Amino acid sequence: MARRLKTRKTDKKKKTTQKLTTNPDFRPRSHFPLPPNEEIERRLRAVLTPGRFAARRVGRAPLKLRERILTLPVMAVLMVSLVWRQIPSLAEALRVVAREGLWEVAPFTVSRQALSQRLRAIPAALFAQAYEEALARLRQTPPVTPPAAASPLAARFPALWAADGSTLEALRRNLKEPGAPKTPLGGKMLAVVALFTRRPQYTWYTTTAQANDKSFCPQLLAALPVGGLVVLDLGWFSFPFFDALTAAGKYFVTRLRAKTAYQVVQGLGAGPRWRDELIELGTYRSNPCRHRVRRVSVLWGTTWYHYLTNVLEPQQLSAREVCQLYRRRWRIEEAFLQTKRLLGLSYLWVGDRNGVEIQLYATWLFYAVLSDLCGEVAHALGEPLEQISVEMVFRSLYHFARALDSGQHPELVPFLVQHAKLFGLVKTERKRHKEKQQQDRDIWGSP
Repeated sequence: MARRLKTRKTDKKKKTTQKLTTNPDFRPRSHFPLPPNEEIERRLRAVLTPGRFAARRVGRAPLKLRERILTLPVMAVLMVSLVWRQIPSLAEALRVVAREGLWEVAPFTVSRQALSQRLRAIPAALFAQAYEEALARLRQTPPVTPPAAASPLAARFPALWAADGSTLEALRRNLKEPGAPKTPLGGKMLAVVALFTRRPQYTWYTTTAQANDKSFCPQLLAALPVGGLVVLDLGWFSFPFFDALTAAGKYFVTRLRAKTAYQVVQGLGAGPRWRDELIELGTYRSNPCRHRVRRVSVLWGTTWYHYLTNVLEPQQLSAREVCQLYRRRWRIEEAFLQTKRLLGLSYLWVGDRNGVEIQLYATWLFYAVLSDLCGEVAHALGEPLEQISVEMVFRSLYHFARALDSGQHPELVPFLVQHAKLFGLVKTERKRHKEKQQQDRDIWGSP
């Protein structure tokens, strides 16, 4: 679905204005799948290992599935292939498997109805388990070279994460549920990514599209390791959650919600355009925040911004680092942008909640592999990871596949590095980026 612009005429002497009338997550899609790529399949095999599905259990009871063409391993490979090869529909996926097969699976023919039924019948919990195991294998392999900016912070915190929730788009088919609307939303996902490596850490799903982010607080609290730090937006602002993190020896960085009552206890430092203070939250409430927090304020342009953290010692996390960490919270928004727009999570394959959840895990699984590939490219080019375009690395896989088809035998990362300028893998530093860097130096001084 292409974006549509509604033109609105104003005065003849004035320019016409354009208003976006559709969801920008829906971008024009290719109707042709990407060619197969042995290197990408090798990377997916290393973390997916679909053969391990054979002994899966759901709860305590063994999963009883009769022998059929669309076995659990075949479905796992098919779902991931739908994502990374940008296969536009289930019907096109069936044409691909009929002509090419899947990895070691020989070509086979199956009806679209059979595939849709399997997506409804296979428990999404199995794909969630496979996704969690894939992330565990990735965590066993550290990034090639962590960015220099992360080195001092990584020594102080065992985890540096960003977490946020995002609502999935409307289902394209009616659900067979009593009282369900014609086009209900697909649910809501919460994702956790590493601030400096982009690696996904956890992904959770709920069918309740209107669920508040704070409903995921127990999962996030349990997942964050002791001593770890997570960056959150205002949707997570909750005194009980802050107290629970502090009591567990875990840390957060977030913004101060407007009109929140507090009392300054101690000043920790100040400059012409910044302040660092210890405060007590909820002064006039019957259930205030039980633990003290730090408020770091910075004057950016003409506006004061206020950030909160329960890291009370400036030696452990300076005021400047608090602001820089919150600025990196945009990494989670970039992850949503890339999974929904670039990898097609905005386009839901089926109108069944179970199928939506399966697509969710398949998309994030490939995004994890793609993120690690971007890290290898950044290391080979000697560029910060933030300067590498995930979208252009993904689109360059087509050119790599074409090079293989033409009889060449390049390796993936050296091939991308050799053609980095042609493929546009390194982002252009724009004027606004330089201006922000200069403002940062004006506030805090030279690093």
